[in-house]
Amino acid sequence: MLPRVVTGMLTYKLTATIWKEPEGYVAKCSELGVASAGDSPSDALANWKEATELYLENVALIAGLIPIKPFLQFSS
Repeated sequence: MLPRVVTGMLTYKLTATIWKEPEGYVAKCSELGVASAGDSPSDALANWKEATELYLENVALIAGLIPIKPFLQFSS
């Protein structure tokens, strides 16, 4: 079976919730269930971004799609 190619650009809005834990900060995306941690809110968010990109790349591979590097853009 050949991999499927998705053409066009899909845009999804994801929410990262950040909270303080005794050991540092946690960032979690409730839409995907991806979470990460860091020593500061910005570290937790940067680690969450990397974890989310890896998650989306893996989903594409499992689905048989040609992997395309996801682009995450932050907005307030």
